[in-house]
Amino acid sequence: MFKKGLVALMLLCLGVLIYVPFAQAETKIDYGAAFRLRQENWDNLITLNTSNTGSAADRNFFRLRTNLWGKADFSKDLGIYLRLTNEMRYQDGPFRSKKNRDEFEEDELVIDNMYADAKNVFNLPVDVRIGRQDFLGPNTYGEGFLILDGTPADGSRTFYFNAAKATVKFNQNNSVDLLYITDPKTDIYMPLLFPEVKRQLTTSNEQGFVVYGRSKINDNLTIEPYYMYKTEKEFAPLNSKLKLNTVGARVVAKAGTWNFGGEYAYQFGDYSNGTDRTGNGGYIFVGRKYADLAMKPEFDLRMVYLSGDNPGTGKNEAWDPLWSRNPYWNELLIYTLTTEQVKNGGAIPGYWSNMEILKATVKMDLTANTKLALAYQYLWAPEESGISNALFSNNGKSRGSLPTAILTHNFSKNFDGMVQFEYFIPGNFYKSAADNASFFRWQLQYRL
Repeated sequence: MFKKGLVALMLLCLGVLIYVPFAQAETKIDYGAAFRLRQENWDNLITLNTSNTGSAADRNFFRLRTNLWGKADFSKDLGIYLRLTNEMRYQDGPFRSKKNRDEFEEDELVIDNMYADAKNVFNLPVDVRIGRQDFLGPNTYGEGFLILDGTPADGSRTFYFNAAKATVKFNQNNSVDLLYITDPKTDIYMPLLFPEVKRQLTTSNEQGFVVYGRSKINDNLTIEPYYMYKTEKEFAPLNSKLKLNTVGARVVAKAGTWNFGGEYAYQFGDYSNGTDRTGNGGYIFVGRKYADLAMKPEFDLRMVYLSGDNPGTGKNEAWDPLWSRNPYWNELLIYTLTTEQVKNGGAIPGYWSNMEILKATVKMDLTANTKLALAYQYLWAPEESGISNALFSNNGKSRGSLPTAILTHNFSKNFDGMVQFEYFIPGNFYKSAADNASFFRWQLQYRL
């Protein structure tokens, strides 16, 4: 019932707004396209070479993503936006042969974004956006610690949320977002073109409500308190519905060229089978940029804590990343976590939990158009895995170390590229048979 109502509401909003150009001469039309070419090489990522069969096999593949978008601003307060996306893949290497996959994999054409904007509704300080939308860039909630990717199962093909958002502006420095999210396992709200098989988007049918505040106390201090309620339904490993509350806040402060901040959240709820679910997680950081020096170096040092499940209790204490199952702290380990976190989050990468990280990052401008970011991470696990297989030792908590490097270059205003390399050296959280792993990617991207 609700999904039909949501689709009807979205179509009604779009229909009303499409009528507006005939009544107003100030309509502005814009459109564009983008093409992204990536190659990725995975070596020992899934099981650290303790198994190399099926989905655990090493991978080498190309990703070809195309975006087409258009927008119409009927006035300064009314507008609509539409984006279509397709990402084809060319598979090579052991994964293709062991999974008996085609070399070239076509992809469905998906409605990636489609929303209507209404600002200052009824001459009130309220902005509304209804429809399929991203929470990236200027629309990101904090750093994306809990809300970033609504479709984690398709990688970086899409990030969208099916959502309704209202921003209440109390004054220039204080506002609150009221957000409703409904993200199903597979798309049920929009038509798909050329789908041979519907792509899975996440591991459960998810709904949520968010209250997210933003307060700029002064030029040097910002506080963002929030409350989030999420349900995860028809989650295959447990076949039980999770109702989870998350309460937390993010704080960012500046002192000259120094940046300080952090975020902490506490989670509580339960499964429909009666099992309690709790968790707590957060991070703190300090950083500084030396804009007057050659290459404008900057550094960031941070500590991360995400609680793990204690196998000896009758409840689940694992941190739930909510809508942030993505390469947040690094790209490589999100795939290794799949084996460990299948009991909590399903066989989809990026379920950040049972994790402590010490991360140091240095960034510099090699030229005006070329930037280099180097990082080193040392990782621990608050709890042992509790899983008996060839990967986990269950007698150590050191995950290991992970150096990373990302080089980016802008060839022109519309054309850019990047090279990324990560290397993981496992610790005693894993069995001695676990091998080192590496992740390599290069990318070229053109935008019209």
